[in-house]
Amino acid sequence: MPGYGASRSVDTDAGLRAHMLGVFRNMGLGLVITGLVAAFIGNTPVLAAAIFGTPLKWVAIFAPLAFVFFFSFRIDKMTTATARMAFWAFSAVMGVSLASVFLVFTGGSIAQAFFSAAVMFLAMSLWGYTTKRDLTKMGSFLMMGLIGIIVASLINIFIGSSAMQMVVSILGVVIFTGLTAWDTQRIKSDYFQFAGHEVAEKVQVMGALSLYLNFVNLFQMLLSLTGDRE
Repeated sequence: MPGYGASRSVDTDAGLRAHMLGVFRNMGLGLVITGLVAAFIGNTPVLAAAIFGTPLKWVAIFAPLAFVFFFSFRIDKMTTATARMAFWAFSAVMGVSLASVFLVFTGGSIAQAFFSAAVMFLAMSLWGYTTKRDLTKMGSFLMMGLIGIIVASLINIFIGSSAMQMVVSILGVVIFTGLTAWDTQRIKSDYFQFAGHEVAEKVQVMGALSLYLNFVNLFQMLLSLTGDRE
């Protein structure tokens, strides 16, 4: 039928655009929540001391990781609304954990690292969205690297080696920029797999979580490398 193929292509493009906008909207709201919570605690000495000057700091450090595992094991049983609320809660918990950067680094360094992370994230996400290259193999390699830096970071919490932290940060920048491109392409592919299904909106939330984690970790790695300490 004349024009049918073109019409279908337009509908697909519009649906994909709406899907990606949904992913980035959820991610953006998560970052806003994280930033507000982190800034509030970081600039409230009584709260900061109550958390980071006591054993509660270990809860702040490990709670985000526990939340990620919770998401991984429970997402299939959650409704879309529950998944979205859990993501907002996770964003707030991450804000508590990130409040420590306001106690360690200067405001200028935090702003610079955030801007640098945003530029790198947007560039790699755009590349992942537009490239015709299949990034699947790259994703498998990056995931192995991610496991390595998670283990190294956990060990370094107790060792406190500045040399190890530098190596982890450098590798982290490479890994999370790569994962940003890979996740963006994967999220784009998810649209074609789940479009029209009930789980499509929940897939948006999970996509937002993946990109959110890439951005936050990229920001932290850059701040660790380039930040000026108080």
